[in-house]
Amino acid sequence: MVRNPETLQECIENARQRLYQMANQYTNLQHPEVIRQSMVLDELINEYNDARGFISQRNHHI
Repeated sequence: MVRNPETLQECIENARQRLYQMANQYTNLQHPEVIRQSMVLDELINEYNDARGFISQRNHHI
């Protein structure tokens, strides 16, 4: 399922804020929870880029 880019932008911003909070909480960027949240953010950014590419390709073929 491809979520729309606007929804993904909101998810990305929330995940980014959570990452900042966790980095401040654990004060160690190598902490497993910080790394896990960073991976969540990476996946959302990848999904966003895929969704933008999908929309671009779809519009290009119209």
